[in-house]
Amino acid sequence: MNELERRILAAQGYVELGLHEEAREELARLPAAAAERVDVIELAVLCHMGDQRWAEALVLTQKLCLLEPDEPGGFIHAAYCLHELGHTTEALDLLARGPASLRTKPVYYYNLGCYLACLGQDEKALRLLKQSFEMDGSLRSHARKDPDLNRLRSSLEKP
Repeated sequence: MNELERRILAAQGYVELGLHEEAREELARLPAAAAERVDVIELAVLCHMGDQRWAEALVLTQKLCLLEPDEPGGFIHAAYCLHELGHTTEALDLLARGPASLRTKPVYYYNLGCYLACLGQDEKALRLLKQSFEMDGSLRSHARKDPDLNRLRSSLEKP
């Protein structure tokens, strides 16, 4: 393992532990050319999102969407940042225009459900949330704590 790989791996570990400042320090020590690598950009996005620095994360997610237009990750993160910045309708639009690969991800349906719930479209939201739960049952426990779903909590408890 070379120095570049070691630093990226260390940054990944720090991100997983929620130690965003330490992850950023590792990323800052990378050569300038490494800043254009998708894995490095993703780590920076996760650091910003973990620190609720939505605008900074959004800029980087947009770069991910351009670099990997067929990959779902950049689109999911970009939409989440837009939602957190109060641009929920734009988040929905971005996901609608995203790659087909998004539709294979349970979090895609979960986030759509959350965004629609925030916009008062409860029936559509519940349908999408239930679809996400069928794809990944662990999302149901996450929904129990998600503030975006407070209004729908009792409906989500029904089978």
